[in-house]
This record gives sequence, structure tokens and C-alpha cells, in this order.
Amino acid sequence: MTNKFTRSWLTLDPAAETERICHALREGVFGTMKKQGGVVGISGGIDSSVVLALATRAFGPERVVGVLLPERESHPESEHLAKILAEPLGVATVVENISGALEGFGCYQRRDEAIQRVIPEYEPSRWGAKIVLPSNLLEQQTLNVYRLVVTGPDGQEISKRLPPAEYQQIVAASNFKQRSRMCMLYYHAEKRNYAVLGTANKNEHELGFFVKWGDGGADIGPIRHLFKTQVYQLAEYLGIPEEIRSRVPTTDTYPGGSTQEEFFYRIPFDLLDAIWLGYEKEAAPADIAEALGLQPEQVTRVIADIESKKRGTNYLRLMPL
Repeated sequence: MTNKFTRSWLTLDPAAETERICHALREGVFGTMKKQGGVVGISGGIDSSVVLALATRAFGPERVVGVLLPERESHPESEHLAKILAEPLGVATVVENISGALEGFGCYQRRDEAIQRVIPEYEPSRWGAKIVLPSNLLEQQTLNVYRLVVTGPDGQEISKRLPPAEYQQIVAASNFKQRSRMCMLYYHAEKRNYAVLGTANKNEHELGFFVKWGDGGADIGPIRHLFKTQVYQLAEYLGIPEEIRSRVPTTDTYPGGSTQEEFFYRIPFDLLDAIWLGYEKEAAPADIAEALGLQPEQVTRVIADIESKKRGTNYLRLMPL
């Protein structure tokens, strides 16, 4: 492959890639694991939708279960979108509300205690809250330092820098959500002798945008090698409803709502993926910048952030030593 970068490097042959993934799913689940089907946690997001469609093609709809895992702070749209996907595929679905489990763990209480230490005005039952990374990577070089943003019922917004102790407590408490969901997925998998199919893409797995033993806990990762933009290519080929494909990717974790870009990535996926792949293929930053209409220093800044995130989240990808 020439190292003169073009956007076309990201383009898949969706039919061939679908067949390759489905073959790997059958080999891994039926052959290696000796399981009889697959369980997928579905949220109405693009990644879980693509994995559900791939599993249906690989195993047949009668060997796939989609599990919806809402809690009291989930966006109601998530359940609606998950169902408009599963029904045409002929996949059985189960709804498991995990609010009770999260209350038992003290998820909401522990998180809100940390929020109120930073912003005492915050009222859990009436205010929204989220944590974000300030600024777009293309605009300026900044450290990955989170801010806490809360919004009152009158629309008033307060934003403050998050001290490390409060940040860690908010994240640790919020991670009960992903870990509770993993437990429920394994319940439904084990009662059927099925495998749990992960929904993480390459962006999430390699940059550390997942919870260890939470949404990172799975038996097989069908799309872990695909950039987010490539997942969208498969989604179009697989006939994922436009309503899902046009939805802005969100974390659906915090009561204030936040997009994946403002919470973690700090740059649109089409640019992130193109710069990242160019970097992997050792294209010159100046060539990448020229093809994308950017300045070389902007490309260098994004590459530095990719490298930093990989180093900082290596622990998440480690198996027990």
C-alpha cells in the first residue's frame, strides 16, 4: 500500500467483511466455545445494532437473544430504537431493568455525593449532570482534564473542573451500570448455553472507552477490529434502520446526557478514524492533513492524544497477571 494517504483507506467491502465476521462468529461460538448461540446487550446504538444483525446472520434469529438493560436514568429512546431493530430481525428480546441492582450497590448515592462536594447546589432528583472533556482537539492542545457540568430545572448550567478524587468516585460509582449489565447478560447466556457477544469497536477498545469487566466483559468481540466509521458502513449494508444510523453516539450513563465526542474523543469520528489509520499506516502527517483539509499540527495533536489514551488505559486491556 502506498503511504500517500487517502480517505479511501477506511472503505470496507461490506459484503466480504460481513461474511468474514459471520464465519469467525460461527467458528468461535459453535466451534471453540461449544456454545449454542449468542446474547447481545442492545441499546439502540449503532454498535450493538450491528452486532445483533451480524449474530442473526451467523447463527439464525432463533439462536440469538437481545437483552435491553435500562435503568432509571436511561434515555427512553434507547428502548424504542432497540425494539425497532430486533423485531424485523425476528430476534427474541428480554427487558431487564437494573435500577434496583444499582440502588442496592449505592450507585446513584455514591455518585451524587461526589457531585455535591464539587457543586453543592446540585439536586439529584431535579438536576442533570455529566462530565466532559473541554475543547475540540483540532482547536487547541489541552490535557485530558474533565469538568463537571450540571444543569438545573430552569436551564441554568454550572461547570467546574473535577478534582481527581471526585472524578474517580463519580466514574467508579457510574461503572456499576456497565458491570450490572454484564452480570445480567451472563445470566441470560448461561441459562441458554450461549456466548456473550461484545459490542466494542476499535475506538472504544484501543483507546479505553469501556469499563473493565463491564461492557468490556464478553466472550467474543465481532467488531473490535473496526473503526467507528467502518461500523457505520456495515450498518448501511446490513439494513440497520436510518433512525439508529442517524442517532448521535451517546454514553447514556449520566443523568445530564453526553455525547461520546464531548465525554471522551474530542473530535468527530470521521476525522479521528482517518487520522488514526493514516498514522497506523505510517503516512506523513502533512499528507494526512492535506487530504483532510487540516493543518499538520492538528493531525500531530490528534495522534499525540491517541498515543496518550492508549498508554493511559493499557490497564483496562490487561488480563489478570
